[in-house]
Amino acid sequence: MATSNLAPSTSTAAREEWKGGVCVLTYGPLDVNAIMRSVRDDTAGATAVFVGTTRNSFKGKVVTRLEYQAYSKLAIQTMAEIIRNAHSSVSRSAHHSADHNVPSLISCAVHHRLGTVPVGDPSIVIAVSSPHRKEAFVACEQILEGVKEKAQIWKREYYKGEREEEAEWKANDC
Repeated sequence: MATSNLAPSTSTAAREEWKGGVCVLTYGPLDVNAIMRSVRDDTAGATAVFVGTTRNSFKGKVVTRLEYQAYSKLAIQTMAEIIRNAHSSVSRSAHHSADHNVPSLISCAVHHRLGTVPVGDPSIVIAVSSPHRKEAFVACEQILEGVKEKAQIWKREYYKGEREEEAEWKANDC
């Protein structure tokens, strides 16, 4: 994705929820436990969770914080489509019965921060519940890679010792 010069008004909190999925863009902190609970289901034998945090270094530079912006209306639709694709493309492991009454995935959640995210704080949380662990892991990774590749979200890294105006917007794929 190209760099962004979006006006801040396009980067707003957003949410889309349906049976089997939820996507959230928020300026507030991400509550990992609450997100995990949101996909909980008694038919789930597994919940896979990915927590992406702001690291303190990148390519030898000291990172002081990240800032995220999104074209929220489109980003939330893209994230929802990524989850729907995971529901339709992740199939049962070969060693599990093909009971058509039980889906491969039960519920998926993607929550992404907007605005400033300090070092050590989560910027993205993905949770997936499934009857079996393999499907949960596969879907979690598929959703993560889809969001990084396709969602209209950009980040700006700030480095120690560099002027803030030198920080550049990047596609959210690092």
